[in-house]
Amino acid sequence: MKSLYGVADDWPFTYEEISPYYDLLSEMVGTSGLAGDPALPPGLEHSMPPVPIGRIGRKAAEGMNKLGWHWWPSSLAINTRSHGDRGACARWATCMSGCPEGAKSSFDVAMWPAALAAGATLITEARVREITVDRAGLANGATWFDADGNEHHTRASAVVVCGNGIGTPRLLQLSTSNLFPDGLANSSGLVGKRLMMHPYVGVVGVYEEAMESWLGPFGSVLQSLQFAETDLERGFARGAKWCANPIPGPMELLMRYSDLPLAERTGAAGQAIVERALGRSFEWGAEIEDLPDENNAVTLSADLVDGSGIPAPKLTYRLSEDSRRNMQWNLERMHEAHRAAGAVETKEIPYLPAIGWHLLGTARCGDDPATSVVDGYGRSHDVPNLFVLDGSVFVTSSSVNPTPTIVAFAARAVEHMMETASDQRIPA
Repeated sequence: MKSLYGVADDWPFTYEEISPYYDLLSEMVGTSGLAGDPALPPGLEHSMPPVPIGRIGRKAAEGMNKLGWHWWPSSLAINTRSHGDRGACARWATCMSGCPEGAKSSFDVAMWPAALAAGATLITEARVREITVDRAGLANGATWFDADGNEHHTRASAVVVCGNGIGTPRLLQLSTSNLFPDGLANSSGLVGKRLMMHPYVGVVGVYEEAMESWLGPFGSVLQSLQFAETDLERGFARGAKWCANPIPGPMELLMRYSDLPLAERTGAAGQAIVERALGRSFEWGAEIEDLPDENNAVTLSADLVDGSGIPAPKLTYRLSEDSRRNMQWNLERMHEAHRAAGAVETKEIPYLPAIGWHLLGTARCGDDPATSVVDGYGRSHDVPNLFVLDGSVFVTSSSVNPTPTIVAFAARAVEHMMETASDQRIPA
């Protein structure tokens, strides 16, 4: 971003260097989609065909075509073919609460069974209090509490942290010692700094046609990157990814009318809204690229602790004026897209902008130890056998969902870790 547009900063590696690991993600986890999206760089062959875009996808595409705007079937971590003991998507639209078919490639079904079969030990309901270090400043394990409150210490020759944008900086800041009084891996002072989220805004369009818009996936059937790249004439630095989303049931629909007085969205009035709009509406949503700001931070609470007595994370976050302008501009375009598709009513979702969908950037990667926490392989500059492999390493947030990049970064890092194992410093 800095080289291209003079904002934020550059990552310490190129897209070409990480690109093969997106394909590895598709192979390992299972992704569905349609190759050839002109808005994306080349590469990424999906292992399965896309989920059907359905009637709402066709209606959304109709409006975008009239406006000459980009759209493409969404890429999803959802099986569209049966694979092993996992079924294909049956379009239940329960993606947010659990897939009856096992089609959604969440890691409990996509990765953990194979890891456990290979000998991994998974301890649930554990709370790590700190990463411990030896006299040489090398990580030598972790102290943690089990579900009954018993304290344990597990020794390790290397430690990998995957707590994402809040859990990781919290744990690193908890891990203080004489060698690391300001927290582990924090010589740059950037642990917990530059928290980025994905502010989200949406517009519901109601149509006269029946579109079966309760069908899944819940999540996106269609996406657009028409406005994802920088155009400074719009008045803000970056852009947004759009998604056309179903509205799978009456309660989800009524949530989008929660700004109305209670009497106008319950009882007979609520039933009228449902009869008018359920199955005849869908949501265009825009996920905004949040820029890094050192004032947006994760620190430790001075007075709030969890049930194990460990200090809670404290979030300090202010939505930037750049993001506010970005969101308002995209809201206006989403109204336009619905109207072009023939919507008889458009309505902004009242409980938005929502923030916190994704939590990124609080242990950023980079080549310079003075301006980054880990290197391009997730290795701490300060503690050579400590690795961070989650969304906290992000330098910029993009406007697209971060999980593919988190997984690709981790896969590339672990491959490098294995290749350089003979040179790895470990505690005595």
